[in-house]
Amino acid sequence: MSFQFKTLYRDTRSALSENPETAVATFEAESRQTAGLRSQVAVRQFQVGVDEPAVLGGGDSAPNPVEYVLAALAACQEITYRLHADGLGIPLNGVSAKVEGDIDLRGFFAVDAGVRPGYGDIVVSVTLDSPAPAAELARLKAAVDAHCPVLDIIRNPTPVHLDLATTNSAAAAAA
Repeated sequence: MSFQFKTLYRDTRSALSENPETAVATFEAESRQTAGLRSQVAVRQFQVGVDEPAVLGGGDSAPNPVEYVLAALAACQEITYRLHADGLGIPLNGVSAKVEGDIDLRGFFAVDAGVRPGYGDIVVSVTLDSPAPAAELARLKAAVDAHCPVLDIIRNPTPVHLDLATTNSAAAAAA
C-alpha cells in the first residue's frame, strides 16, 4: 500500500490532544421508506438501499439493516487495523474480516417477550497479512479492540433518544 496512515494518525492525535473541543464529529443518516419494506438512506452524498429478504416480506433488493450492522463492523475492524498498524509501526500488508451474527426472530416478531430482537451472538474473524511477530500482532489486536468505534457501539450501551413526529397526509390530501 503506497499511502501510509502513520502521519495522519500522529497528526490527528496531536491535534485532538491540543484542541479536545474539536474532537466530536457528528455523523448523520436519513432514511425514507419507498416501497414495501425498501428504504432509501442518504449518508453524506451517498444513497444506500435497504430492504428485507423475501422470506421476511421484502423484495430482497438490498441488504437489510442488521446485515449493514455486520458490514459496518467488518469494515470498521479493517479500517481500525490499518490505521493503528501504521500508527504503531506494525507492518500490515492486508486485512480482511468476516462477521456472522445470529438473531432469534421471535424477538422481532413479538412471539416471545423474553427474546431480544437484536443479535444474540456475533463472531468476527479477522485475517491479517503481516510479517510482524505474534506479540506485535497481539498488541495491534488489543489496540483495535480498544478503539474500533463500531465494536464499541455494539459492545456498550449507547444512549439513544427516540423522537416521534406525525403527519396525516391522507387528511391533508382530503382538505
